Amino acid sequence: MSYAFDIGARLLYRDALLLVIDKPPGLPVHPGPRGGETLTDHLDALRFGLPRRPEAAHRLDRDTSGCLALGRHAKALARLGKLFAGSAVDKTYWALVEGGPTEEAGRIDLPLARRSDDPRSWWMKADPAGDPALTHWRVLGRADGRTWLELKPVTGRTHQLRVHCAASGWPILGDSIYGPAPRGSALHLHARSLSIPLYPKREAITVTAPPPAHIAEAAAPMGLWAQPSQDV
Repeated sequence: MSYAFDIGARLLYRDALLLVIDKPPGLPVHPGPRGGETLTDHLDALRFGLPRRPEAAHRLDRDTSGCLALGRHAKALARLGKLFAGSAVDKTYWALVEGGPTEEAGRIDLPLARRSDDPRSWWMKADPAGDPALTHWRVLGRADGRTWLELKPVTGRTHQLRVHCAASGWPILGDSIYGPAPRGSALHLHARSLSIPLYPKREAITVTAPPPAHIAEAAAPMGLWAQPSQDV
């Protein structure tokens, strides 16, 4: 798939230190071992007069859409990195899952570890001896044997939301790694909002991204009315 798009049109927030963009689904943020196009290839268009391009301040999976924070220079990246590493940033995701919980809200407290010792592998598993991982969830809607969830990760483990949902018995729709979806399916996971306490004497910066078309369409029977973003 080619991502010949105007990244400036996906800019959600801009100030002297921070940019937040609406990352399209299916586009990796950083180069991988197999090469191919990445979001990094488009970031020069967001310099806005600075000598270097901005860089991602945190991780977002290739198949996950939505809010991605970028630091505009080295000092900004360092400040943002500390905030994300210290769990000071409030992150909210939307997910559509197969089946769903019987309750209306709850938490998943389940440690995670890598499936393999291979440092190139990003696949994870639930493991009592793994790193602590905590996710709060809330039901936003239900229809046709699926559930629309709000997910708030307290920790930031790799693939945390995908593993937590799958281990709970309700895998995220389109997840071909941790769920039954065939390879190449569209993952229904969206980084809905970020709230970043970047400036000590100001309120946290809160940015929201509209859902992509495939999530908006699937969640419409559950009551989602938000205008979807334009898919690439």
